[in-house]
Amino acid sequence: MSNLFCLLTPEKDSVPLKSIDALLEVKDHVATLVSTLNFENKEDKPLETVFVFPLPGDAAVCHFSAQIGETHIVAEVMNRQQARQVYDDALSSGQKVFELEESDESPDIFSLTVGNLPPGESATIRLEYVTELAVQADDGLRFCLPVVLNPRYQPQGSEGPSVQVTSVPASLVPYSLSFSARVSSPRPISKIESSCPLEPLQYLNADQTQATVKLATGHKIDRDVELLIYYKDAHRPSAVVEAGQASAKPGTLMGDPVVMVSLYPEFPESVTSNFTSCGEFVFLLDRSGSMDFPTYCGSRQSRIASAKDTLMLLLKSLPMGCYFNIYGLGDSYEQVFPKSAKYNQKNLKRAVKKVEEMGADLGGSEILEPLRQIYRQPCIPKHPRQLFIFTDGEVNYTKAVLDEVKEHSEFHRCFSFGIGEGASSELINGMAREGGGHAQFIVGKERMQPKVMQSLRFALQPLVTDISLSWDLPEGVSVTTLSLPLTALFQGQRSLIFAQLTGECSEAADGCLTVRFTTAGHPCQNQLHFSLQPACDLDFDQKEDMPFARSSIHRLAARTLIRSLEQEQREHGKPEEIEKVVDLSVQSGVSSIFTAFIAVNKSNGEPVQGPLIYRENPTYMPLLRGGLIDLMFDDSWGEKNIFRRICSSIRKRTSASKFGKACKNNLFSASSFKKNQSESIENRGDCEPTEPARDPLLELVSLQDASGCWLLDPCLAAALGKSIEELVKTRPSSAKRKVWGTILALIWLHGHQKDVKVEWELLAMKAASWLRAEKAVGVTVCVEAGNVLLGCNVTTDALGL
Repeated sequence: MSNLFCLLTPEKDSVPLKSIDALLEVKDHVATLVSTLNFENKEDKPLETVFVFPLPGDAAVCHFSAQIGETHIVAEVMNRQQARQVYDDALSSGQKVFELEESDESPDIFSLTVGNLPPGESATIRLEYVTELAVQADDGLRFCLPVVLNPRYQPQGSEGPSVQVTSVPASLVPYSLSFSARVSSPRPISKIESSCPLEPLQYLNADQTQATVKLATGHKIDRDVELLIYYKDAHRPSAVVEAGQASAKPGTLMGDPVVMVSLYPEFPESVTSNFTSCGEFVFLLDRSGSMDFPTYCGSRQSRIASAKDTLMLLLKSLPMGCYFNIYGLGDSYEQVFPKSAKYNQKNLKRAVKKVEEMGADLGGSEILEPLRQIYRQPCIPKHPRQLFIFTDGEVNYTKAVLDEVKEHSEFHRCFSFGIGEGASSELINGMAREGGGHAQFIVGKERMQPKVMQSLRFALQPLVTDISLSWDLPEGVSVTTLSLPLTALFQGQRSLIFAQLTGECSEAADGCLTVRFTTAGHPCQNQLHFSLQPACDLDFDQKEDMPFARSSIHRLAARTLIRSLEQEQREHGKPEEIEKVVDLSVQSGVSSIFTAFIAVNKSNGEPVQGPLIYRENPTYMPLLRGGLIDLMFDDSWGEKNIFRRICSSIRKRTSASKFGKACKNNLFSASSFKKNQSESIENRGDCEPTEPARDPLLELVSLQDASGCWLLDPCLAAALGKSIEELVKTRPSSAKRKVWGTILALIWLHGHQKDVKVEWELLAMKAASWLRAEKAVGVTVCVEAGNVLLGCNVTTDALGL
């Protein structure tokens, strides 16, 4: 994109966006956010300003309004081309006008345009959206307010406009952010955590089903605001019926009741207790320059280093008998094997060596070509393909990627991982959604390993097929399922279903949803009985500072249907599909790629004399390690030489045409660099990673053989904190060297790494399986001796022996 790296110009004091106030309401699994953006024109001429910002990719934007003095204007949704014409006409006639629309290529990016704001005047914009909360590996429900908008990579020569974003370091973001949340649920709230400093949690009632929390004062806009909400008994299936709007026509989506079903499918114990030993596991690792960022500001580890450690853990946890391959993506791509290789010690050793040599050295984030190369490879009979994608999500052609994944969804499952602040939620969630897999985000100080290992557990579960839904409803009530057909089910993972209910029934009537599926040859069914009575509102007492629109479940259902229709239009190109999307978007008040929100203040309009002043409102973006940051602190270079090196660094990461355009637009300059250099130096210690010493757990794991055993050698001794002489001297006479080494490794894991068991449990199961296959004698004696040597108290049963 043209302004891939931007230092704020000297005019930063005139940036019109002054503050953002965000208020969140969470009702069980559904979140509604109201953002208030405050603009002020301090110029001496009328102003046109644009603010490009991220939103969750699955958000339903459902309200947009403006307050100018005493005048309050509520935007209406209309066809996008019509909205743009209305905007231009209003602008030329001197009327105050506001437009909000989502990106054509990535629906997690929006642009807000404020037109014709007079000198000295202020405007307050209110934006509201609804989203469901994703379930995390530790059962927390995740809400993310994205404030980091990374540049999105677009390959040279590709068609379509790139998203224009002005980005600056955190210390130079010229507006403030406040954030508070109110949470309510039928279940008690156990705790609320965040990657950002929070004020203490305040419970509002004795049963702890309502609580409030807010950001601590002094928050820097240098990371996404993430909340993790923990309920007691979170895995309980539920169904919530929301009444239709009284003002809407019966028989329409907004006029009829809508039910939202949260499913947690249960599998037979015979299926869940055994993992499959077959499969083709393909790992696609982002090796673009941005992967050299620290995992979070202040971290000593880069994103690429964290991903490599996690990949090594994955490789060691794979079952014998499977196939695997590793790809790296950037401007080009690399692969370890010409085609997926049999999982054995020789191939594992080669793969681990290649992973250790990988760096963030492949340029941009061209993900389509390696995806196509993977899909071109013939599938291996009886080995279902499982694709794991690790990326920081800086891609500007999201829909093309998702279409590619969807096209091949019958032949693989896709598990995606968004690494670091600003990863595109639409890209990460969309790849998993279209590929029938599972998405995870790793931000702040979160460890990547437990989340990735949860996804590996999902991948090792037997494939679920023949999924069907059947509804049992009272006579006179019909149902229309609004969600896309379920293509994947995982034990312990939530699936959401939206459906429209049409017809009349008594207040005491119940309904039942039956989900049928087949897994590992076992036909299964789960049932959920629920009341058709619309749920009582879980809202707090209505207050002036809580101006939320209602019908949040209807908005989410409309968003789901709109996305489905948009996808059909991309695939088939039928004009009538566009009409359906526009009609539904206007009816529901939810944005789409074919519509926009437009608000016009038609009073006191005078024709504009001369051009309006144009201002972009910058968004925070971290700087590259080994790029801008390192160059800024090379004291042996003069200002001009440093700036030349910065330009050289940028040239290596973007096309010549885009680099030239950035220079032409003066989005970074030597003068702006000099002005901001001192402010950036203050943050140097917080954002420059230096690789830490290797984790003792990863050190031990790296020594495991593909079969699951550990060799008794000096490397194992060092990992256990002992000498090889101690290990040899204490070995029971009946124990073979590999058996003794493997038992010691298992005892150390169970005794010293119990808190991170989720990370090593699969490879420990493989080790125990190897020991059982060896029919090792004297296991009890070995365990007793190992406990004495390593200072542990682990039982034979705990080791799975």
